[in-house]
Amino acid sequence: MPRPRVPLLSEDRIADAAIELIDSGDGFGVNALARRLGVTPSSLYNHVDGKDAIIELVRDRLTVRYLAEPPEGDWETVVVSVMRAQRRMYAAHPLIVPLLVGKTITSDRVIASYDRVATALLEAGFPEDEVLTIVAVLDGFALGFGLDLAGPEVVWLPQQPTRTLGRLVDAGPTGAERSDRVFDVGLELLMDSLHVRLARLAAR
Repeated sequence: MPRPRVPLLSEDRIADAAIELIDSGDGFGVNALARRLGVTPSSLYNHVDGKDAIIELVRDRLTVRYLAEPPEGDWETVVVSVMRAQRRMYAAHPLIVPLLVGKTITSDRVIASYDRVATALLEAGFPEDEVLTIVAVLDGFALGFGLDLAGPEVVWLPQQPTRTLGRLVDAGPTGAERSDRVFDVGLELLMDSLHVRLARLAAR
């Protein structure tokens, strides 16, 4: 029989199907992904080495969707652009976050994004021995808000009278509105702290 014009499997198709499977909340694994693609697990292994490799394909595919163009500008513009792009990604795919956290990053596209942030921080004047630490802090911030999006509608529900918390919870937003507000304020606080640190370093 003639070979199909379009291969049955490709890295992009595998990644797209994996994203759909994870987003659905169904169990994620090689066998489940093979069923979704309509192929045997052995066929899938001809393209990927296993679950970790699939997760890295997912990470790379999401980077194409949300960080296709490396941000340009000063260090603050670069950092804020990347943080907001990651936020959009995690908002759309919160169930993917726990899988990404447990896997070493090897994707060329993702590494290039981190490299852009690291370069912008170094060029801004942050010490070389601190840049990777700051990148990790930023990464933790973004990942934390990815997990926050997967949290319950109401985060705090006091069962006993409180002096302040209960009143604030009753008056404050919930769900996505709360998460969006916390992200915006948190990002502003994070950037303010980096500006203060940079100024302190420059004054030495």
